[in-house]
Amino acid sequence: MEQKIITSYIELDQWLGGNASKKVLLVCDDSIQYMEAFNQYLKTAKEAGIEIITFREFQSNPQYESAVKGAELFRKESCDSIIAVGGGSAMDVAKCIKAYVNMDGNGENGEYLKQEIVPNTIPFLAMPTTAGTGSEATRYAVIYFDGKKQSVTSESFIPGTVLMNPDALKTLPMYQRKATMMDALCHAIESFWSVNSTEESKEYSREAIRGILTYMDGYIKNTEKGNAGMLIAAHTAGKAINITQTTAGHAMCYKITSLFGCAHGHAAVLCDRILYPWMIKNTNKCIDPRGQEYLTRTLHEIGHAMGCKNAKEGAEKLEKIFLSLGLEIPKASDEQFRELTVSVNPVRLKNHPIALDVTALNNLYHRVLR
Repeated sequence: MEQKIITSYIELDQWLGGNASKKVLLVCDDSIQYMEAFNQYLKTAKEAGIEIITFREFQSNPQYESAVKGAELFRKESCDSIIAVGGGSAMDVAKCIKAYVNMDGNGENGEYLKQEIVPNTIPFLAMPTTAGTGSEATRYAVIYFDGKKQSVTSESFIPGTVLMNPDALKTLPMYQRKATMMDALCHAIESFWSVNSTEESKEYSREAIRGILTYMDGYIKNTEKGNAGMLIAAHTAGKAINITQTTAGHAMCYKITSLFGCAHGHAAVLCDRILYPWMIKNTNKCIDPRGQEYLTRTLHEIGHAMGCKNAKEGAEKLEKIFLSLGLEIPKASDEQFRELTVSVNPVRLKNHPIALDVTALNNLYHRVLR
């Protein structure tokens, strides 16, 4: 599906009018309270007769029950469209709400997770408030049920329209600014070397890496141009992983986040900055059907996208970027290293082009962390 990208509230107004929207379910996180221009727009929309039903009953790593509540609210209020404003969690909840509204039953005991997702035509617009997850470009949603992560996939999850407004990033805290940027960079890099990569996905990855590096300084300084460029770069990285999914770096990083309280993108770059040089030295263990020579060439291509002569310089540049951001390297105990090693999702490892066993994972974690 071809998404429409808009950049102004005038175009948002046109989206509402074009869909004949009268009652919108607004799925948003706490960042909305700092968005003066958007809140002023909502006030104007209400005065024009658009009813806004706000749903905020979810947290980071959203629970299945939150999405069920959102679907119940959508039905109860007879909403006709959905707008998601926020980071990845807001997007994931909105995607699940859109699916669950169309399902049988009331969602008790995880019954929606057992049903096939039937696409619907509910108008769906997303407005990212971080430049990192790329969730507004993907067919994936993550929700937690009984403490276990559930990955839900449907092409109908991809919002038909995305509002890219750089003002949405103005109040982003510096740590989240850095971490989400690293998430986008890791998406682009991992998608590039994934066994599922295609010429199309690699072009998205290449474009995303170049965009991130081009706009990094302005984004860190919170300029409008830097924020606008980073939003597009993160979105493009999202388009890449929508084709390929992520690989070992993301598989390894999730437990780091829960054990040490790191933001997701922080944990991802901790892993990928070690994986990249390790892969350069271990292409002989390639499991990508396209072979070792192809993988070697791909690792060089990543370096070229980063403005470097080869893969080795690309890996060194990734490490320099990480160090320049001042992100902490957590210290792990022996017990935590053991816990990390057994926590990795084997499904994501299948996307990685080099075989990783328990011994390799343990060794890598000892390089990733202190």
